[in-house]
Amino acid sequence: MGLLFSTFLHAQESTISGQSKEEKPVLLPGVSLIGSDAAEQTLPASGVFIGKEDLKKQINVDVNRVLRQVPGVYVREEDGMGLFPNISVRGVTTERSKAVTVMEDGILTAPAPYSAPSAYYIPNVGRMSGLEILKGSSQIKYGPHITGGVVNYLSTPIPANQETFLKLSYGSYNEMIGHFWHGDNQELSRGGRVGYLVEGFYHGFDGFKTIDATPDFSDTDDTGFTRVEPMVKLFWEPDTANYNRLELKYGYSSLDANETYLGLSQADFKSNPFRRYAASRFDNIQTDQEQLSLRHIVEPSPTLRIATTAYLQNFSRNWAKLKDLRSPAKMGLSQALLDTSPGGGLAILKGEAAGSFRLRNNSRDYQLYGIQTAVTKSFESGNAEHEWETGARLHFDEIDRFQWDVQYDQAENGTITDAQEGVKGAAGDRVQQSTALAVYTQDQIKWDRWSITPGLRFETVDQDYNQDQRRRDGGGSPNSGNGSVDAVAGGVSFGYELSQDWNTFFGVHRGFSMPGPRSSIRSKLEEETSWSYELGTRYYNPERGLSVEATAFRTDFNDLIVGGNIGGGGSATTENVGDIDSMGLELALGYDHGKASGWSVRTPVRLGLTITDATLDGNSRNTDAESLFEGGRDGAEVPYIPNYQVNLQAGLEFGKVGAYAGLTYIPETFTSASNNRSGVRADGTPDARVGTTDSYLVADLSIRYQLNENATIFGGIRNLFDKEYVASRHPHGPRPGLPRFFNGGVEFNF
Repeated sequence: MGLLFSTFLHAQESTISGQSKEEKPVLLPGVSLIGSDAAEQTLPASGVFIGKEDLKKQINVDVNRVLRQVPGVYVREEDGMGLFPNISVRGVTTERSKAVTVMEDGILTAPAPYSAPSAYYIPNVGRMSGLEILKGSSQIKYGPHITGGVVNYLSTPIPANQETFLKLSYGSYNEMIGHFWHGDNQELSRGGRVGYLVEGFYHGFDGFKTIDATPDFSDTDDTGFTRVEPMVKLFWEPDTANYNRLELKYGYSSLDANETYLGLSQADFKSNPFRRYAASRFDNIQTDQEQLSLRHIVEPSPTLRIATTAYLQNFSRNWAKLKDLRSPAKMGLSQALLDTSPGGGLAILKGEAAGSFRLRNNSRDYQLYGIQTAVTKSFESGNAEHEWETGARLHFDEIDRFQWDVQYDQAENGTITDAQEGVKGAAGDRVQQSTALAVYTQDQIKWDRWSITPGLRFETVDQDYNQDQRRRDGGGSPNSGNGSVDAVAGGVSFGYELSQDWNTFFGVHRGFSMPGPRSSIRSKLEEETSWSYELGTRYYNPERGLSVEATAFRTDFNDLIVGGNIGGGGSATTENVGDIDSMGLELALGYDHGKASGWSVRTPVRLGLTITDATLDGNSRNTDAESLFEGGRDGAEVPYIPNYQVNLQAGLEFGKVGAYAGLTYIPETFTSASNNRSGVRADGTPDARVGTTDSYLVADLSIRYQLNENATIFGGIRNLFDKEYVASRHPHGPRPGLPRFFNGGVEFNF
């Protein structure tokens, strides 16, 4: 069970070069960043591969729970089900995973990774066949955000033979999951080989929170979501002298969720953390995403491979959510949560006082498209073996905001007496566009027991920003403009084989993260840069059932790019807030005593431990009073980055039965760089986002039983001890993690 820590562990498929057509892997080069034959390829840097079987055993579709097993990766919960993960790698800011490069099958998948990198769409781990995480110098080939790390989702591949998969499950709060796929490939009498995959995924959930009822509102338990995701893949391998393959992929994703940014007051959280105030009853997000890609692979010779991918993605969303109070006094939500005066902000949110509140329709359309190619050449030079890769990507993306407000007037009993819709576009009408050219080159050189992998990356981005004249920001800021940003990254990693089972590595890497057009043109932001260093060792011996990986790391972030608070009512200014020093130790230890002892019972155990010291190097330079980094002083701890975190996975596998337990411990973290526990910002303003999260220990259980060759039943419990804890104070006030949750179902594979 557990994770596969780097390619030194289990082989996932063979490399391309020198194979016959029958031996070609189903998972194409460029799709997977890590997965490969352990005898052919090594990774002299930090990387984690999580395979299909590992995902199955966890019986959940929350990427937060999966990533918490990975040393060096931190997640901030928001909705309890992983719809909107906030991912950090080695201490970079967690905001909407914006400082992490997120991909699906090697293709950028954030809605607009250059123009607006906040990941309001992220691939659904429930339909994936694997997950990969790169850290340190291993991410040189990928961008545009490589100060933090890379997360690559692997979709279901076209099977090598006819295969059908069906999964049905039911869980607490009427959770229903259906996952189906069918695929095949076959030789044509003339023209080569063709294959296909048809897939469908459904996830429905009523939600675990309850909204306060009012005389005109009784649908209090509908706080869940519906997610639908069909996909189709086709490939053709023509009967040519040299290997060629074309693969077409089309996918669609639709989400309708009654999610809110509003949390609770501290007192109400202690009383019932799964409550929602009446004023949040109109909150809803609807998203639609389409993705299309065409990948071509050609091998002109056994030592040369060229993989080229053209891609297109459209994404639209409207998150209609509570913005602020408008009367009797204008007030932000995080201030209203602390206003307990009679008829004050908290009473209005609860529907217990007259007042007005504003709902903002954050309507945005995104588009990205581009073409990328990678050339891999294997050759020898003296006693050294080279695998040289160079690639380029031409990419365009844009975000088009067209937002408006609706003001609701409320009577003393919470009844809505009037609703006034504002002018569409008046709350945000602007377009940001980026056209980027990225080029990289990397050479993995092996001789004797040594390997050295130098790499270099260059990106140039042309940016355009246009803001409609109906909204003027004042202060002399331009309403439109254009500019460009250039950035260079590079690094080198060294590896040495101490023995057949034991390796060590060292790497140094300069990374960068691009600012968006509005921040670059209006605010003259510089790109965020970093210098990262890692020194690690790994041991893997399958006969002994033992694997160990230990890595010491240090990352110095310069000109960290941080946005205004998510959903904040302030200026929401994206800024270079200063520098951060992050250092620590990552440990992954796996052992199967049953396997090592030759038992018929397997007893896999895996421990993941991260120790981190992430602090500000100098005072925060931000000017937005509502920023995560407001009031940060030299030496202050970075928000939401724990000093340590521990994950323990243990299993028992015998015959047709597999039983697994997982424990995760996260200590409390500060939720702002002011490191203030009192709920007051550095400027003296009360704010429910300021304080700490709770420390918590969460236990998960799962069990699988194979009925026959084609059918398996499963069941699981998440948060076994029903731990209640403050998982986050953002976007607005304390938010809980998932309560105790049961689910079970059946899988068919034939």
